[in-house]
Amino acid sequence: MIDLHLDDDNHIAEVVLNNPKAMNALGPEDLQELSEAYAEAEKAGVRALLLRGEGRGFSAGRNIKGLDPRDDDATDYLANKVTPVLKQMAQFPAPTFAAVHGVCLGVGLGLAIATDIVYVAEDAKFGSPFANLGATLDSGGHALFVDRLGAHRAMDLIVTGDMISGAEAVQAGLFSRAVPADDLLDFTRERVQRAAHGATQAYIASKKLIADIRDNKTGLWDSVHDENFAQGALCSSEDYLEGFAAFNEKRAPVFHGR
Repeated sequence: MIDLHLDDDNHIAEVVLNNPKAMNALGPEDLQELSEAYAEAEKAGVRALLLRGEGRGFSAGRNIKGLDPRDDDATDYLANKVTPVLKQMAQFPAPTFAAVHGVCLGVGLGLAIATDIVYVAEDAKFGSPFANLGATLDSGGHALFVDRLGAHRAMDLIVTGDMISGAEAVQAGLFSRAVPADDLLDFTRERVQRAAHGATQAYIASKKLIADIRDNKTGLWDSVHDENFAQGALCSSEDYLEGFAAFNEKRAPVFHGR
């Protein structure tokens, strides 16, 4: 089950994975609901989005309870149900945040990978225990682990099934920041609120530039070229004009995301 809470006054969406009995494991219907929640949040014009999970963990990944592998088409589930949602999340037209606590595995890890800014509980758990099922890591996990941890450490986690903590994950560069579990949600919400009142178009420009570097391996000078044109496009935005006016008038800017 996926819940969506819209704060119209602050232009914030909070998307909640709400199946704590199953550790927020995700089946096809959950993924469809998740897609619909992001679409509704986009339609509402929110300027920041928070993704979190109820219960003891963020998400244990795919819901495999009662699944008979002889009747399962794993490629269809991943390629046609999971991947499109991850791409939709990654392309959301505003900064997105995730507050990750407890276990974050498989498709759940993919949700974090598809989010712009990920804050994790210090004792959160990441890894790849799927060899115990005769399965492998999916939803972008290989790319994340190899890019941030290197091939040897990635293979070590996959073969051993060992977990790393949220604190270790942040130290290794996987995610943004680690905070005590009891503080995680308040910590994240404060930053979501701050982002929702920021210069949204500038954030979107940076989001696109970073995605291009990540996905297309854009080199330094090509990225500088893209930055130059992104900055020029922002010059005519209301928030750009407000930011400069506020600077010259020695006051705090009031941005409207336009």
